[in-house]
Amino acid sequence: LKEMGKLTIPEKMMAIIFAITLILWMLSSTLGIDATLIAFVSVTLLLLTGVLSPKDLLSETGAWNILIWLSILVFMAEKLTQFGFIGWISSSIAAEIKGVNWLVALIILALVLFYTHYLFASATAHNSAMYLPLLTVAIAAGAPKVMAAQFLAMFSAIMGSTTHYSSPAASVLASSGYVKQNEWWKLSFIFGIFYILVYGIIGLAWMKIIGMW
Repeated sequence: LKEMGKLTIPEKMMAIIFAITLILWMLSSTLGIDATLIAFVSVTLLLLTGVLSPKDLLSETGAWNILIWLSILVFMAEKLTQFGFIGWISSSIAAEIKGVNWLVALIILALVLFYTHYLFASATAHNSAMYLPLLTVAIAAGAPKVMAAQFLAMFSAIMGSTTHYSSPAASVLASSGYVKQNEWWKLSFIFGIFYILVYGIIGLAWMKIIGMW
C-alpha cells in the first residue's frame, strides 16, 4: 500500500459509487427500484466522474459477448414458458409416471428438473417455471411433502453443472476462454452425473436416516 501511494480521486470516486451501488441493491425492493436500473445508474456515474471512459467500456469485449448471447437465451427460455412448452412437458411427465412408485417418480422428476436446465439461461426462471409443477406431481404420487420439496431443491441447486450459460457465474467464467466450450460441456456433464449420484444416493439415504421418509 505504501508503494501504491495515496488513493487518487478516481479511486475514491470508485469506492463511493461502489458503496452507493451496494446500498441501493440492498434497499432496491424497499425503494421499489429495479436492480438493473441501479447498475445502469452506477455505470453512468462512473462515466460522468471520469473513472471510466467510453473506450474502457468498449474494450470489455467479454462483457458485451455475455450481454448479447445470454440475453437471447433468457428471452428464448421466457418464450418457451410463455408459449406453454414447459407446461406441456410438465403435464406429459405427470401423465407418464402416473401409478409409478413415489420414490421412483421423485427421482425421475429430479432428473427432469436437472436436465431441462439445458433449455434455460437462468436458474430463477427455470425454478419459477418448473419447480412447483414437478413438486406437485411428486406429492400427488405419494412423496412426503417436505422431503420432496428439499430433494427437488437440491437438484435445482446442482443443475448449474450443465452449460456455460447455466448461471451468471458460469457465463462470466466461460467468457474468459480459459476453458474451451466443448470441454466445459463435457466436464459439466461428468460432474453433473457425479452430483446426481451423490445427492441421489447419499442424499436420499441421509433423508431416510433422519426420518424424512
